Amino acid sequence: MKRDILSVMDMKDDLEDIILLSIKLKRDRSIKFSEKKILGMIFEKPSTRTRISLESAMVQLNGTAIYLSPKEMHLGDGETIEDTARVMSRFLDIISYRAYSHDMVVELARYSRVPVLNALDNLEHPMQIVADFMTVYEKKSKLSGLKLAYIGDGNNMANSLLLGASILGMDISIACPENHEPDKEIIRSAREMALKTGSRIEIVREPRTAIDSADIVYTDVWVSMGEESERAEREKLFRPYQVNSELTDFADKNFIFMHCLPAHRGLEVTDDVIDGIHSVVFDEAENRLYSEKGIIYKVLS
Repeated sequence: MKRDILSVMDMKDDLEDIILLSIKLKRDRSIKFSEKKILGMIFEKPSTRTRISLESAMVQLNGTAIYLSPKEMHLGDGETIEDTARVMSRFLDIISYRAYSHDMVVELARYSRVPVLNALDNLEHPMQIVADFMTVYEKKSKLSGLKLAYIGDGNNMANSLLLGASILGMDISIACPENHEPDKEIIRSAREMALKTGSRIEIVREPRTAIDSADIVYTDVWVSMGEESERAEREKLFRPYQVNSELTDFADKNFIFMHCLPAHRGLEVTDDVIDGIHSVVFDEAENRLYSEKGIIYKVLS
């Protein structure tokens, strides 16, 4: 039976196992598929890290990857997504889809005979989460019992961090402006999971409240792709949520700073933080390669 990873919740039973597998694959590059595998990568949104890391991951696993942009396809425009999924399943071993709409990712997976991986959509970014918590484990040697503070927009990254933290038993405090909270259904799912794992979840307004004694400080862009028309308004609204050295003074003295990149320096984070001794953003970016190897290996094995 094929396995799709469309949400962080699709890893609720083995997220930590996938993280540990990713670390193993990072240490031992001799682990590969015995037979060549082919990944089809659909990109509605461009990405430096996602494309390069996925292609590199497949090469290292004894596979290959094919890049597919909307201009090269008829996805949902002239050909139904059902037919696209059925055809691609005949050619490929696995599909990744970076999409504007979560519903489109779900629909593609419904009709695909091969596994589908969500490489980011408007609701979640599950593959990024594996890289993030892999990095935390490498730096902190544990996951459960830590506190993660997320400062900024309650976007797809906030949604996925909520789910991931609750699965792993990690406390998470999210500071965001009113009407910019994470998705309500995501919050509900995370709180239900937290009851089982002991994770503590809070959504607050004040960044200082969220960051108090945090082991991990995380932020993301204030203006996501598709929100460019709101740039001036959003930058004004989120200015008090900038992660700077004055704010990080309230975190644990050994905190690590994380950002999924690309970063808008001088907006959501200042240079002294992202380039400072606590920053692990480039280790985090490198781990996209190994976490994706872990996910693909797990799914196809």
